[in-house]
Amino acid sequence: MVPFLTKLACRAFAILLLAAGVATGIHIGVSDDSPSADPRQLAQEDIRETDQQQTAARDWHREYVKLAADEDAEEKAESIAQVAGDQAKALDDTYEEIKAEEEAEEEKEKEDEDTPDVGPIPSDCDEYSGNRAVGCARLLDDGFGLDQMPCLDKLWTKESGWNHKASNPSSGAYGIPQALPGSKMGDVASDWETNPSTQVIWGLGYIKDRYGDPCGAWEYSQNNGYY
Repeated sequence: MVPFLTKLACRAFAILLLAAGVATGIHIGVSDDSPSADPRQLAQEDIRETDQQQTAARDWHREYVKLAADEDAEEKAESIAQVAGDQAKALDDTYEEIKAEEEAEEEKEKEDEDTPDVGPIPSDCDEYSGNRAVGCARLLDDGFGLDQMPCLDKLWTKESGWNHKASNPSSGAYGIPQALPGSKMGDVASDWETNPSTQVIWGLGYIKDRYGDPCGAWEYSQNNGYY
């Protein structure tokens, strides 16, 4: 009888242990709020997080490149503007220089047109002879330059041919400078009718007082037919 009870008790105890184990398992399964994560789900979450990080990095890099490009474009624009400004200033300066040169050239041409062509300037009075040599020497003595001699030569060649006895019967003008009347030259010396030097001295004084220099007298003569 006792062995039978012992076996029955052992079986009962084993059943109790089994039931307890099952209950414990059920309790653990029910009460565990953090079920084991699925590895595939974790991998997908990691992938999503990595994608987000990469997207953020790409966005940041794109924005950085855009800002850098904008700054570079601004610097290039400033550089181009500076170069353009320098070139414009250089063009303005060049234009002003060309304009000044053209104006100077026009002024020179105008002066050349206004100034009678009297020929080459002599190196000294040795290039002349006779009454012309007298006229050249007196010209220098009166303070005029050799550049005035061609004008004087043209002027008195036209008036008298440098003939100290030249006389205009219609007007009474006389001598190399064709003084009118010839007796005016008596203010220099009484030999005014025969002395070329006396006539030249008077003639140069007349020119200086009225025209300033022989070229001024020659220009006036060219424009008016007399001086």
